[in-house]
Amino acid sequence: MRYFWISNVLSALILTSCVQNHASTMNKASVKTVSNLNTDTATFGAGCFWCVEAVFQQLDGVLKVTSGYSGGHVANPSYEQVCTKKTGHVEVAQIIYDPKKITFDELLEVFWKTHDPTTIDQQGNDRGPQYRSAIFYHNAQQRKLAQQYKDALSKSGAWKNPIVTSIEPLKNFYVAEDYHQNYYNANPDQMYCRYVIQPKLEKFEKVFKDKLKKSKSL
Repeated sequence: MRYFWISNVLSALILTSCVQNHASTMNKASVKTVSNLNTDTATFGAGCFWCVEAVFQQLDGVLKVTSGYSGGHVANPSYEQVCTKKTGHVEVAQIIYDPKKITFDELLEVFWKTHDPTTIDQQGNDRGPQYRSAIFYHNAQQRKLAQQYKDALSKSGAWKNPIVTSIEPLKNFYVAEDYHQNYYNANPDQMYCRYVIQPKLEKFEKVFKDKLKKSKSL
């Protein structure tokens, strides 16, 4: 079992990071949540939340994905504050899903197979503590499953280097600014989307073709 990462990064033309492509003048978002007694929620940090959001949006059984910030000590942080690397927050995707269609175990499989969990505070060209690999569990069962999966992967030798993914209780989640939401679908021609997210999605869709929505729109 191996993660698939963007092959050979790209050319100097696209040596650009999620940080460099973000706008900086938008207001905080007010995103409606899915209200359904039969849903569950997962929160993952796996690099730029544009990428994480785009991946999990494709899965059958995922009802809503919201980009935001978790794990820090500053209340209601702005993107600019998070980028100072002083708030302790991680860029995360919060996923509302139907457990009758997709399980937390299946979400964990996607999580670990679509990023490099061995790099500290880095995914590709995106560097900083806000990009660290993290699972923010919502209950004891999620914690147990995440730890079991991590332990099994560590023993399997799937990665040459140790897995550094943290498994932490969800203490806070702040919705990111409006312009971060549904970013790939809204900005498919933006450079980061074309040269980083799109190749990653193409590989993801080949590996997880049996788990994808019939329609890609949420």
